[in-house]
Amino acid sequence: MSQVRVTLPDGSLREVPVGSTPLDVARSIGEGLARQAVAARVDGQLVDLATRLQGDIRLELVTLKSADGLEVYRHSAAHLMAHAVKELFGAKIQVTIGPAIDNGFYYDFYSPEHVFAPEEFPRIEEKMTQLAAANLPIVREEMSRDAAIALFRSMGEQYKVELIEDLPVATVSLYRQGDFVDLCRGPHLPATGLLKAFKLTSVAGAYWRGSEKNAMLQRIYATAFPDKKELALYLERLEEAKKRDHRKLGRELDLFSFSEEAGAGLVIWHPKGALLRTLIENFERQEHLKRGYDIVMGPQILRTELWKISGHYENYRENMYFTEIDEQGYGIKPMNCLAHMLIYKSRMRSYRDLPLRYFELGTVHRHEKSGVLHGLLRVRGFTQDDAHIICMPEQLDAEIKGVLKFVQDVMGIFGFEYEMELSTRPAKSIGSDEAWALATNALRSALDDSGRPFAINDGDGAFYGPKIDIKLKDALDRKWQCATIQCDFTLPERFDLVYTGKDGEKHRPVMVHRVILGAIERFIGVLIEHYAGSFPLWISPVQAVVLNVTDNQATYAEEVCRALRAQGVRVQLDLRNEKLGFKIREAQMEKTPYMLVIGDQEMAAGTIAPRHRSGKTLDPMTPAAFASFVADECRQYH
Repeated sequence: MSQVRVTLPDGSLREVPVGSTPLDVARSIGEGLARQAVAARVDGQLVDLATRLQGDIRLELVTLKSADGLEVYRHSAAHLMAHAVKELFGAKIQVTIGPAIDNGFYYDFYSPEHVFAPEEFPRIEEKMTQLAAANLPIVREEMSRDAAIALFRSMGEQYKVELIEDLPVATVSLYRQGDFVDLCRGPHLPATGLLKAFKLTSVAGAYWRGSEKNAMLQRIYATAFPDKKELALYLERLEEAKKRDHRKLGRELDLFSFSEEAGAGLVIWHPKGALLRTLIENFERQEHLKRGYDIVMGPQILRTELWKISGHYENYRENMYFTEIDEQGYGIKPMNCLAHMLIYKSRMRSYRDLPLRYFELGTVHRHEKSGVLHGLLRVRGFTQDDAHIICMPEQLDAEIKGVLKFVQDVMGIFGFEYEMELSTRPAKSIGSDEAWALATNALRSALDDSGRPFAINDGDGAFYGPKIDIKLKDALDRKWQCATIQCDFTLPERFDLVYTGKDGEKHRPVMVHRVILGAIERFIGVLIEHYAGSFPLWISPVQAVVLNVTDNQATYAEEVCRALRAQGVRVQLDLRNEKLGFKIREAQMEKTPYMLVIGDQEMAAGTIAPRHRSGKTLDPMTPAAFASFVADECRQYH
């Protein structure tokens, strides 16, 4: 019998008979590994453990300790949920798609007569538990496209039929477990019995294939973990996340709102929220000026012709808004780069002028589908801390490293850890292969020199260039996309940007597109949830509230408030005829850092009695001393 040579990740070799499976290889290494394995990578491709090996391969066994293993586990849990739903509701429900996602999975169902409610979740979970306990084998089948269409049509699963009809292939793969069958490319667990801990979390609407022109589906979200302890810890974090939800805290702290009268995805900033935003924007301006950036401003709308030159019209127009003025087409800007290039082109440039760093807190608008809008985290109108660095090719490495250091400094000030990814050329792009290679290599080199680990995110670059994506981690260990560094050789060519070199000849500069915080709206949403609304003193919209005990201290309380404001403290005055304990509790609910209590004793001594929102009391001090105390604490963040 001929043999298959199997190369393992450590370089060791094993020989197994042709037709053996990755599970057979695992057993030849040890029964413990065979029990832990859930899938395998064969020559880099993720496959089932039951896949037959026909030729010499490189093999990596996948366990639940890896991201790949957890994704396979959750994908199989999605099938288990769909199986349970079909068992319970039968022909009333049609299945569509059910992928694994970050922290869980979902499945989309269509039904013209049944509406899922959270009260049904325990019943579905109970059926899932029964199906898992049955330890049903999960078996992959290959079937001709026409036979698969006939199968799903006979089952009344029209959405599966539509999916298969759109596939340009002769055969498709199906997965069976018991009497449930689903269209899927896999891979999956060997059997349902490996699914130990799962929980349905919510239900929401979702359009079929993401188009508002299609039918509305019901999406059930859920999560799954290898054991019940991990699931319990995750559910605890989920409950904490609900308490920290920036939409809830935004209302309670009176920071912002949305109004259907104004339009979906458009933020209305209330006084405290606008002040919080202003403090962050002022911080940004100061930090950029310290690093040699020039502050610029561009118009909100630019002629459509410019968007055609840039490539946005061809590659991005479905995300843009357009209008017409005096029979001339205009595009409302979704990005700030065009005006910055026009500033560069407004005069002749020499190598001595470079690098030029243009910074703009630019408000942009993008047409996001209503189904993806989510509080401050996904909006249609937002402001970016956008900058474009135009430099000579030989300056590119230093500029990228400078931005990486900028990100490191700012994330440290706000108290965020972060991870980095290099996102490469997408399928839809502009520019030459050579330009993409140069840009990608420049980013990769700067990342290598940074000494920090980074991942490769294939095909997720911008249409005009590759990028470094920085994902910060909040207090609940969730990841958020904020900072981005994009390297662009293409737009300078499209807009014919040039500079005069030392040799007196014209040369083409390189452009770096970058944001540090990203969208200010999204960053504030992340900040609210990270700090649970208890902002650090330096960005708290209200740093202190003056509380009198009785009306006798009202005049002195007003004097204290004026004195503190004169020294730059953001302070409010609460003279209501309420009990002191009530006013203190209310200030704590509003997350105000300090409550400044004034009674007869403080009034006689010309002092205040500060109390922190945590309940800790400070020694009495003069208003001037408190102002100095606040300034010292805020100075630590700069």
